[in-house]
Amino acid sequence: MHTRTLGTSGLEVSTIGLGCMTMSGGYSTHPDQAEMVDLLHAAVDRGVTFFDTAEIYGLHANEELVGRALAPFRDRVVIATKFAQDIDPVERKVRGRMLTPDDLPRAVDGSLQRLGLDSIDLYYQHRINPDVPIEDFAGAVKELIEAGKVKHYGISEAAAETIRRAHAVQPVTAIQSEYSLWWRRPEDDVLAACEELGIGFVPFSPLGKGFLTGAIDTSTRFEDGDLRTQIPRFAADAMQHNLALVDLVKSIASSNGATPAQVALAWLLAQKPWIVPIPGTTKLHRLEENIGAANLALSDDDLARLTAVYSEVEIEGGRYPGFLEAQTNL
Repeated sequence: MHTRTLGTSGLEVSTIGLGCMTMSGGYSTHPDQAEMVDLLHAAVDRGVTFFDTAEIYGLHANEELVGRALAPFRDRVVIATKFAQDIDPVERKVRGRMLTPDDLPRAVDGSLQRLGLDSIDLYYQHRINPDVPIEDFAGAVKELIEAGKVKHYGISEAAAETIRRAHAVQPVTAIQSEYSLWWRRPEDDVLAACEELGIGFVPFSPLGKGFLTGAIDTSTRFEDGDLRTQIPRFAADAMQHNLALVDLVKSIASSNGATPAQVALAWLLAQKPWIVPIPGTTKLHRLEENIGAANLALSDDDLARLTAVYSEVEIEGGRYPGFLEAQTNL
């Protein structure tokens, strides 16, 4: 596995990381945790060094899983986690408010304990709290860095101006936001801000929550509790329209002896050398498939066709229900 550096921070990670959210549920399944430990070990064995979790995933359970599984490899891996919501550590439920800067010392101590770390490699603000200036959060993370509890500062789902304001207080190492062939809002201004400021970019859902793998179509039925049942892009009419994008991805995959997922990831990797996608999976064969994208070099023509099809198809449906989308890009 090759490596990339997140911006000018010096933080070096594997070219493709691993998003760990679904290892604690999210797509209606509840994977066997012993199997997920084995999968995390397999990822390390195959050269993955960048692992992404958050305290909200599984309401602390995901951090515990990642910490337990990666304990033998702490000198070989980079672990990123996130804060945003106030979570009751005993009852494991969201208390209904977003964290404030004053809450961060308690929040980081909880994540450190669950992950079994002395210092968090990359600590993201998971969502922007509209009631608190971003400068206050940046200052609070700066204090955590000075205290040795955090090494690098990140922000998720932030607008370009928010990123600039935070970076002026505490240099930001990485921005994590959704970015893929079917969600390209970061191209509006966030990627330019990252390039200007020397910040790495970490796309989550780089495979469109499974849509870009080619394994989902209008006949797919999601189980109760699967978050995709709430997403407008997965409604039958929208999906039927959006499959035109997947058809091109499949065609290019076939001509390259690759899979649609590998093509979608290779397109992302080709956009900037400081972009590091974090596809998630609970299956070993999908992990190996995703890692294989790091060795796929698409032609200039293939890249141009993939870039153009987004406008040609005019993707239908929101990526989140309206109330959730309102919490992003602030």
